[in-house]
Amino acid sequence: MRIIVVGYGRVGARTARVLDEEGYDVVVVDNVRGKVDRARETGLTVIHGDGANESVLQEAGIDDADAIGGITGDVVVNHEICLLGQEYGCRTVLRISDDVSNDKYDEYAAAADDVIYPQRLGAAGAKTALLGGSLNAIGDLTEALQLTTVIVDDDAPIVGQRVSEIDLPETARLYAHGHKGDPMTIPLPTTTVKAGDRLALVVEQDAVDEVSAILLGA
Repeated sequence: MRIIVVGYGRVGARTARVLDEEGYDVVVVDNVRGKVDRARETGLTVIHGDGANESVLQEAGIDDADAIGGITGDVVVNHEICLLGQEYGCRTVLRISDDVSNDKYDEYAAAADDVIYPQRLGAAGAKTALLGGSLNAIGDLTEALQLTTVIVDDDAPIVGQRVSEIDLPETARLYAHGHKGDPMTIPLPTTTVKAGDRLALVVEQDAVDEVSAILLGA
């Protein structure tokens, strides 16, 4: 899976690093030479240029990319990046700021499969938005912990299990549950998991894949 991360600031750098460590084909794009040099020092594939320029994204491999994230500090640039990503059939993720008006939000959101607020979500949210799926990061709690939500698929292995029967590792804790359409609350041990339910967990970063396999299957 090829993922293009445009913007190598704090959130973009950590997002690219985590994805790279998990084995994804990551290409970073940034127009600041110092950031490009820092990214290359970590072993990442990096393109120096304007991520809103189609020729630069073609150099980054957008023709074969599965997802692209506009994670720069400029929401207008991020919007342009996502519009280009849509043209190439990529999953698109757009970084936005809290001060964007509702009208502008609707305009920007139309260009993206997912909109992230790094002030709230951090790299964990950016990563899971780029990957898509039923497991989503709510935010980085600490350097090692993240808050995560899961929507239980119809064929998930935990469907029909009681909460007390879910065999999570020591590196994860289930702290909230909600049936489809209901608010999430602290679950009772006897609560039975159904398809469409939502779960909220605290998970160590290194255990996310293991927890996903337990809850959603391989």
